[in-house]
Amino acid sequence: MDLKERAGRIAAGLRKLYPDAKVELDYKTPLDLLVAVILSAQCTDKRVNMVTPALFQRFKTAKDYASARPSELEAMIRSTGFFRAKASSIQAAAATLVSDFGGKVPDTMEDLLTLKGVGRKTANVILGAVFDKAEGVVVDTHMKRLAYRMGLSDSRDPEGVERDLMALLPRQDWIFFSQGMVWHGRRVCTARAPDCPGCGVNKLCPKRGV
Repeated sequence: MDLKERAGRIAAGLRKLYPDAKVELDYKTPLDLLVAVILSAQCTDKRVNMVTPALFQRFKTAKDYASARPSELEAMIRSTGFFRAKASSIQAAAATLVSDFGGKVPDTMEDLLTLKGVGRKTANVILGAVFDKAEGVVVDTHMKRLAYRMGLSDSRDPEGVERDLMALLPRQDWIFFSQGMVWHGRRVCTARAPDCPGCGVNKLCPKRGV
């Protein structure tokens, strides 16, 4: 089979394995998710989910974040790592939301990318999870690893991986595939000890680098 057909079969296999795959960050509002994704950089979703309940209780609007004392915000997110840079990004993004978007999280890639701390990965997470818009594929460390192992991309650059996957998969699969691959990467195709015998898409995978 050609590469596009194999990619489609992998997507179908993941859909059977993880029919409920979704973003594993806890959130109630688009703003909550924006903040949570910024915090998730080089941090586990589990750790972020331990921090955000108190954070979301304290800061409910973009204006709340923008006007917060940096020291208070930093203290609340310290355990997620790189807390000063993350606090700065959150406050700058919130200020832009207030000044340019009426305090609301925008629903286009172009507008989301104007926010500090937001790249294509974060924007794709928000667009897919909140607005059900497929503008691209989420490429995090799991997606990057699995796309290479499965022979779906040779690129080492996240945007290159995203372009390859977008070319292989129909747009209607992009949102699910983004989360299905992450779930698979966390549960089966881990970085150090992939469970190839227990993998539901084993026969479709060349296991590059394993």
